[in-house]
Amino acid sequence: MIVALSGSTGFIGQSITMKMKQLGWTVRVIDRESFNLPEAEFVEQKIEGADVIINLAGAPVSKKWTPLYKEEILNSRVFTTRRIAESINLAEKKPSLFLCASAIGIYDNVHIHSESSIKYAQTFLADVCRKWESEALKSDHSTRVVLFRLGVVLGGEGGALKKMRLPFSIGLGGKLGNGKQAVSFIHIDDLVEAILFTIENPVITGTVNAVAPFPSDNREFTDKLGKVLDQPAWFTVPSFALKMVFGEGAQVLLDGQKVIPEKLMQAGFRYKYPTLQNALVQIYR
Repeated sequence: MIVALSGSTGFIGQSITMKMKQLGWTVRVIDRESFNLPEAEFVEQKIEGADVIINLAGAPVSKKWTPLYKEEILNSRVFTTRRIAESINLAEKKPSLFLCASAIGIYDNVHIHSESSIKYAQTFLADVCRKWESEALKSDHSTRVVLFRLGVVLGGEGGALKKMRLPFSIGLGGKLGNGKQAVSFIHIDDLVEAILFTIENPVITGTVNAVAPFPSDNREFTDKLGKVLDQPAWFTVPSFALKMVFGEGAQVLLDGQKVIPEKLMQAGFRYKYPTLQNALVQIYR
């Protein structure tokens, strides 16, 4: 199996690369420099002959959103996805699957969302997701396209928990804002296995909610994390403080989406860590 992977240096990219190499698969890295290659070279070196393309590229959203950085968030997703989709269309031997990351931030923070939901948010991040997904869907119809709408990815070596570990370790752990915002999460091991499961199951197409089946909220998340770490979690980070630090980007922390992975469950995918308690205990104990 030959897999071309964009975003290989990120938390998810490193984990999926390690797993695929353990399976004996060949991983072609599509790094930032690759996107500067002339069109014909990019197609030949990165796309042609690959069985699967996985696109995880994108600038982090957990930073202050200045106007300039908002452009980077958008362009780092839309440009890379457009380039890959166009190259798939030009390739003689096209991949059987183009799996492109997206985010559950496309959904509003009011309803409960399966993949059939069209209750989308009217936010910058939701707009980014719509444009991101639209570019992936421009791939040749002979290539299966799957849009992995990612929730909060949990693991000890990266993602949200790595950033949260320090304040909890010094007794400053606590909820964000009122703590009522939904937290739809997935353990990194389950995410890697869900990607492999999707590669091997051609019936899975279109949008896929890449989350665990039992969403939480920020208050519960904070409480359980504090207990697993044996640290107090009484502190509250007020909304205004988050907005001062992150600007408009605070919406990532203060707006949550309650999301159900209907497609994965219906296809028979089995989670190792379906609950928040399962996930946190595995990571920290």
